[in-house]
Amino acid sequence: MILVNVKENESLDKAIKKFKKKFEKTGVVRELRERQAFTKPSIKRRQQIIKASYKQTLQSKEN
Repeated sequence: MILVNVKENESLDKAIKKFKKKFEKTGVVRELRERQAFTKPSIKRRQQIIKASYKQTLQSKEN
């Protein structure tokens, strides 16, 4: 359960913004999107390798 403490003179918009930030940190939406479609472990591994090599090329260009 997400609890948001609202101060006395705080606006509703700020309270909603705090709630959204806390909700996003929990990762519920990200997990739901991942569970919508099953991906094989081999494909996950391949995607991780591609992502890592991309990051490595970016770092090597930066240096």
